[in-house]
Amino acid sequence: MTAKPKWFQTTAIDYPNSRPHIGTAFEKLGADVQARYRRMEGYDVCFLMGNDENTLKVADKAKELGRDVQEYCDDMARQFREVWDALDISYDVFIQTSHERHKQCCRKFIQKVYDNGYIYKGSYEGWFCPGCEEFKSDKNYAENNGQCPNHNRPLVRRSEPCYKFKLSEFKDRLLEHLKENPEFVQPDSRRNEMIGFIEAEGLDDLNISRHGKEWGIPLPFDPEFTTFVWFDALLTYVTGIGYGDDEAMFAKNWPCDTHFIGKDITRFHTHIWPAMLWAAGLEAPKKVFSHGFVYFDGGKIGKARTEELKAKGLDYLLEPMEIIKKFSAEAFRYYFMRECPYPSDGELSPERFIEVYNSELANNLGNLFSREMTITYKNFGGVFDGTAGVTPDAVVPNLNLAEFVATVRGHVEACRYNTALQAIVQDFLTPTNQYLEANAPWKLVKTDKEAAKKVLFNAVQSLRVAAILLKPFIPKSAEAIYTSFNFPTPWADVRYADAAELTAQPDDLRVTAELIDGKPKPLFPRIG
Repeated sequence: MTAKPKWFQTTAIDYPNSRPHIGTAFEKLGADVQARYRRMEGYDVCFLMGNDENTLKVADKAKELGRDVQEYCDDMARQFREVWDALDISYDVFIQTSHERHKQCCRKFIQKVYDNGYIYKGSYEGWFCPGCEEFKSDKNYAENNGQCPNHNRPLVRRSEPCYKFKLSEFKDRLLEHLKENPEFVQPDSRRNEMIGFIEAEGLDDLNISRHGKEWGIPLPFDPEFTTFVWFDALLTYVTGIGYGDDEAMFAKNWPCDTHFIGKDITRFHTHIWPAMLWAAGLEAPKKVFSHGFVYFDGGKIGKARTEELKAKGLDYLLEPMEIIKKFSAEAFRYYFMRECPYPSDGELSPERFIEVYNSELANNLGNLFSREMTITYKNFGGVFDGTAGVTPDAVVPNLNLAEFVATVRGHVEACRYNTALQAIVQDFLTPTNQYLEANAPWKLVKTDKEAAKKVLFNAVQSLRVAAILLKPFIPKSAEAIYTSFNFPTPWADVRYADAAELTAQPDDLRVTAELIDGKPKPLFPRIG
């Protein structure tokens, strides 16, 4: 038996100083679509997520609440997983950096880099942002009037003894890697930014420690220092798959196929992270996919904006669990993947959310499914008798189905999710609805039942194709559509290749879903 190809992917790990917001959810959804698609295509997928807990702001937050730091981290991890589970994020590993296993494996990696001669003791003075937990350059300080551009707060001057990582020694190798491996950073605009940064700014050695701090991972060669957050957090990508204590698992999964991260932390993942790996004698990841941000009605979410939304009764849109409760996880998943171009920025608009839901989910997909089921049950008892061996006709004029599926596949693999969904809706589902309207089987059945049955039979094939293509995006709804009929390929086994062919169906093709008064339960009840 041929072994499955492996697929290892990660998302950025999150600071648990507050609950997940729509921006972090956007990242996890995009990663989840890819993981589900790869499983469909036969890959052995490992999908890693987690929380970044060894940070001063997390410790400060716990102290502010009067709680033990570890207890606080564990409770926040529970809350994060509650949101991810509600959104059907299909992660395989959830790592907490405060847990002992990660700490021990992290220390082994750092010791290896130290033994290889890439860490030395020095001192550091510079402009520091507590929000980023990062030192900023004098140029950055001057260009932003002493403010952190990410957090809009004053930078503070800090001086301290430290251990440094010899990042500068990897400048030439990093430039060569970035230029000769265009897939290493996607989209291309981010790769160009990363190349431009090194060419313009160079690379300075990196402070990787904090002195005299209780919370964090002590350096293995000097316990008076704890590991600086980035040199700890990035290591979750290897400690989570066995580095340091499970060589077989690590060898199976590394190098990473794709790191999904926000555009604001691209440099850490494309400059520092590959250099760390090379310093430890490991391969760089295959790809870093840098996605955009989600804005609310054209603006970033801050304290003032939150208060404004509360006053309008729209603050529920800032909290993923509240959106799920008000609409559904499937609606949440669909909107963000349809309306927010994953490589770039997107926007959450209350009006647009309802418009997309009603027009594309309720009216287009949901109505097609409901009409097909209801008419077939009412006039044929839900059975497509006499269609055995019949190859369905294409309901979309001038559509080469194999080429269409290949196009959608290409969009999904490149993380152009909004383009993939646009093609499925506009180029496939809308013409299918137009086909039904033009042939009106609800009228045709009165004069030519066999002709009406063939129209309905063809539309069922369109639903089958659409369900398969939509499986990574809205898995529960797609399953509900597909399993409403006795298609021969089990739902767990369907691949995009199955959508590329219109094949004859079983002798007893029929509706298998439970209907109430001859109608299916609405997939997407219309809003308003």
